[in-house]
Amino acid sequence: MGKFLKKHFNREEPNIVLIIILLSVAALLSLVLATGLGPVTVAPGTTAKILLSRLPVIGNKIPCTWEQLEVNVILGLRLPRVCLGMIVGASLAVCGVTMQALVRNHLADPFILGVSSGAAAFATLGMLFGAFSFLGTYSLSISAFLGSAITIIFVYTISRVRGRIHITQLLLSGVALSMIMDGLTDVIKLSAPNALGLHNAEFWMSGSLAGAKWAYLKLPFVVLVGCMVVLMLNYRGLNLLVLGDESAGALGANVRRLQKMLVLVASLMAGVTIAVSGTIGFVGLMVPHFTRLLVGGNHKNVLPISALLGGILVVWVDVAARMLIAPEELPVGILTAVIGGPVFIWLLKRNTGREK
Repeated sequence: MGKFLKKHFNREEPNIVLIIILLSVAALLSLVLATGLGPVTVAPGTTAKILLSRLPVIGNKIPCTWEQLEVNVILGLRLPRVCLGMIVGASLAVCGVTMQALVRNHLADPFILGVSSGAAAFATLGMLFGAFSFLGTYSLSISAFLGSAITIIFVYTISRVRGRIHITQLLLSGVALSMIMDGLTDVIKLSAPNALGLHNAEFWMSGSLAGAKWAYLKLPFVVLVGCMVVLMLNYRGLNLLVLGDESAGALGANVRRLQKMLVLVASLMAGVTIAVSGTIGFVGLMVPHFTRLLVGGNHKNVLPISALLGGILVVWVDVAARMLIAPEELPVGILTAVIGGPVFIWLLKRNTGREK
């Protein structure tokens, strides 16, 4: 067993096909098991039968041994939530990989450019004062996305120097815009007309999947798949960018085009993700590090493995969030920080120990 693990799970020559297959199976099992867990628990066997009964061809051959309540819980409440968790986790992890390659700093995360602060400011304005109520049912998601988009447009405009993105200016302008948006959010919260609205706003900003609906899945899924395709097609450029602008340019990479593309991809994924789930931190910071420990630094391997690990992580953290103090719920963002912080410190110390 030890030789098997050492042969297939090593950073230098990982068996990437085997790892992807194992993680895909783990993701599928997580989807079935997590869908059945919650204040009203449904047995894994019953959950699997309900899900299989909805598949074409084999669905009619599954004997009906479940109650309508279980169907409503599984298909109406839990499955969209688990699927959204898988998409959100994958997007945040891939976004983290993208940001770390762009700024060549492993401490970068999806929210370093102030995207989350912009989303929080606009979403809070909508929740407390109904500023975006004319947008209808999806006013919260759309307002958060607008906040993210406007913030990243400002950051991108400020960071352009002679037609190219200046990385230091990009980071500093991101921090400055983030502080400005945080200040605006505080002003909006202090002016809150009622305590219930303020509680809802705080809960959303802490990150939650409680409001998951089937309609919320399409856009984040399409954005995730599209961005993954773009990133995988440019994985060599990401590998070169880590070496520095001059080295990447000397080795044939179009640095200007690559940087613009990465800013656009990271902002799009972060903005769309925050719009449907609020701010869930640490996933985009922690998962890429763990992935590099597992498969090395080649982005051809890091991108798909990070997506699978990020999705699985958020799904199980969300299970903990809805079961720890059931029937009440904890915000997912708080749990990822509480769990992710110590794990991240352990990974850092372990990595530092190896380098010594």
